[in-house]
Amino acid sequence: MTHAASLSPNPIRELPADRLARWAMGFIAFLHVLAFLWFALVLASATPAQAADDLACGARDRMAELEKNNPSEYAKLRVEGNKIANAQARFWKLEKPGQSPDWLLGTFHLSDPRVTNLPDAAKAAYRKSSTIILESDEILDQKTASARLMAKPGLMFFMGSETLKDHMSAEDQKVVSETLGKRGVSFASMIKFKPWVLSSMVSLSTCEIARKNGGAAFLDMKLAKDAAKAGKKVVGLETLAEQIEAMNSLPIEFHVRSLVAAARYPDYTADMMETTLGLYLRGEIGLVFPAAAYFAPEKGASDLKDMALFEQKLITERNHNMADRAAKTLAKGDVFMAVGALHLIGDEGLVALLRKQGYTVTPIF
Repeated sequence: MTHAASLSPNPIRELPADRLARWAMGFIAFLHVLAFLWFALVLASATPAQAADDLACGARDRMAELEKNNPSEYAKLRVEGNKIANAQARFWKLEKPGQSPDWLLGTFHLSDPRVTNLPDAAKAAYRKSSTIILESDEILDQKTASARLMAKPGLMFFMGSETLKDHMSAEDQKVVSETLGKRGVSFASMIKFKPWVLSSMVSLSTCEIARKNGGAAFLDMKLAKDAAKAGKKVVGLETLAEQIEAMNSLPIEFHVRSLVAAARYPDYTADMMETTLGLYLRGEIGLVFPAAAYFAPEKGASDLKDMALFEQKLITERNHNMADRAAKTLAKGDVFMAVGALHLIGDEGLVALLRKQGYTVTPIF
């Protein structure tokens, strides 16, 4: 979302990019775990009425605005997005001689009804499928999954005397503290948490938090629950611990920069989530990265070493693991596979990898 980049060419290296662009990609790609943790930790609150009245909580789809107000600039970004392989659809049909068709859906890990209310073609494929593949089936049992995570406290918490303050300047601590305070959370109470946990707290919209606190399931969880209720087999490709281990493999400095950026620019943070949601719904996944860089309030040179490591650990390696682990189940046919949309795109995305396994992969929408 180069081997490390999963994309050819990489728009992030062609457009002015900064830490915020890197954060936007990282947060969106890893929202699956963060969404689960909101259920497990319940660390913030929001006004349900706001969520009901305004799905976007006042956030703007900046790409939609750009298309309307500056078509030429929008066209330039479209060129960048179109360079990314398999990035113009979120739902695909998988076919191989001798077996019933399978289906591949790119998800956005939110409970927003614009996401969870699937188009008719996806609903029909889901109903007919006998097996559902998800990133993790552990989301079906939150208590057990939480216990497994807590059995490895180093995944989420600093150990010993180390705290988040050890990695932040006084100014950055002030920025994050003020932002958390607006969410009803004390920074002092959170200094033992890894920074990416706090990033989720300052980044999810109040509408999304309100929906989760009200019991709404994000798309992947809804698919899992509905499948279990219907007697379908649910198969997970990763454990939550594996996902968090991938996040922890990135430098702590990367996570701290991401946290501070999200806290310092809340309007950008909110708008990019809404912008990404709009691109997802329109099947323009390839524009996610160029949009994050284009609208970033600070422009500067990217730390390509950090970015390459992020792409390698959070996207590329997981893509290959998912394709390998899904192969045996997909070979049975009648499978509906749903994973984060950023895992589908690029030269080493799931669409490309499944074609290498012999599937004809056709975009549906």
